[in-house]
Parts: sequence; structure tokens; C-alpha cells
Amino acid sequence: MFGGRGIEKQRSAGLGKIEEARKSRVIAMIHRQESESFFGVPVAGSISIDDSEAVLRAIRLTPPEQPIDVILHTPGGLVLAAEQIAKALVEHKGKVTVFVPHYAMSGGTLIALAADEIVMDANAVLGPVDPQIGDMPAASIVKAVELKGPKGVSDEILILADMAQKARVQVATFVANVLMKQMPEKKSYQVATVLTEGRWTHDFPITVQAARQLGLKVSTDMPLSIYELMELYPQGGGIRPSVWYVPLRRPPPAPGMPQQTPGTRPEGKGPPS
Repeated sequence: MFGGRGIEKQRSAGLGKIEEARKSRVIAMIHRQESESFFGVPVAGSISIDDSEAVLRAIRLTPPEQPIDVILHTPGGLVLAAEQIAKALVEHKGKVTVFVPHYAMSGGTLIALAADEIVMDANAVLGPVDPQIGDMPAASIVKAVELKGPKGVSDEILILADMAQKARVQVATFVANVLMKQMPEKKSYQVATVLTEGRWTHDFPITVQAARQLGLKVSTDMPLSIYELMELYPQGGGIRPSVWYVPLRRPPPAPGMPQQTPGTRPEGKGPPS
């Protein structure tokens, strides 16, 4: 059942199962596509102030020495909200582990950087954390002014460039301070520069291998229970799935037993009843 109280009970049970196995506080921040839309275009969920308020409350209610496990599946969101969450995780005394079963981009990556350990699926990705001014990369705004010169752009662009440069310094400094939890100061500023300077597009995928090359502590030992929990957060809005697969290959039946043929199912949905 994927609706109403039934799914909420299943999610609570799934979170409880992970907490019992790992003796931790589990916080899931999973953003799927929402059912609301504007002009027929679905609105994607993202990190909001409401999210940061809820996560901070959960951290506050967790004993200082108890480990915290954060399950992240998000395209990013509001920088302020992500920074609040990251700061709280850095200051938590117990071990913090962030699980990324599929992706944690932008602000999601910023939160992941606050962990003592990041656990990623072998094919999961993180992303750059370069600031965006409106719908434009801060680095690109600054570069445009450098290329055309201050006299070649409007006053509005000059103001945006000033804001963009301030945002770049602010985010780079914050990221470096977060990274000092797990690496020396000089290294933290080097990695922060790579992640925030705008050398890549904002959707550039940082793979497990690339994250390790940056010096991040990344494991691929993803517990099966994390994948099972993700199954309880299907794509919203009644969107028809486009991926189908056979969920399990069963061994050949014993002699005299009837052959069972599993049906196909859409990605993110339970087996057909």
C-alpha cells in the first residue's frame, strides 16, 4: 500500500529497523518530484527552511554521543538551509554518516561534506557547491564582467557581479570550515576551492572515484535496508514509470515444485499484487 497512514507506518518501521541495527538516530531527507505543477511542469522538491528546521530539531533531540545517520536523496535547494544543517552535523559529537543511494547535488553535497563518513552507492553522485545567483552561476556572472569590462555591461549586471563575488567567498569559506572536520586546513581550502569556484557546470556528477580523489572519506558499503527504505518513497504525482525490470531472479524450483514466474514491475513500485 502506497498511500495514507499505511505508507507512513512502513516508513517509520523502515527507519526504526535501521536505527535498531546501527544504534543511531536516522534522519531521511528524500526529495521526490511533487504532484503540484505550474503550466503542466512538475515542481521538484528541494531543501527548504522547513527541512532545516525539522532536521535541527531531530539533531537537538539526539543525545550528543549517539551516532546520526542521514539518508540524502536531493537535487539541492536553499543554501541557508543546507548550511544550517551542515553546521549542526559538524558540531554533533557522535559519528555522523551520510548515505547517498542515488544523488545528493548542490546543497545536498554541502550536507554530505559535514559527515565523518559518506556512504554512496557505487553509481551515486555528488555535485559542485558553487553558488547560484537566481538562475545564473555566480562564477559565470563574474567572468562575463571580466570579459566585457565594467563599461560593457549594465548596472544591474555589475550589482549581480558584486553579489556573485561575495557569494563565492562566503560559500568557499563555509565549505572549508566544514571540511576541517576531516582534513587539514590547507587541504580543506584547496578542496573547497575546487567545489565552489565554478570550474564545472552545476549539474556535474562527482562520482565515488572523483570524491575519493578530492580526499573525501567515501565508502560504497550501502546497507540493503537503505535501498528498501527508498522503495517506500515512490515518485509522486501519479507519474507513470518508464523503467520496468524483474526485481528478483529466483533459483530453479526443486523437483516436483511448480515453476514461479515473477512479473515485471516499474522502478520504485512494489511487486504487482
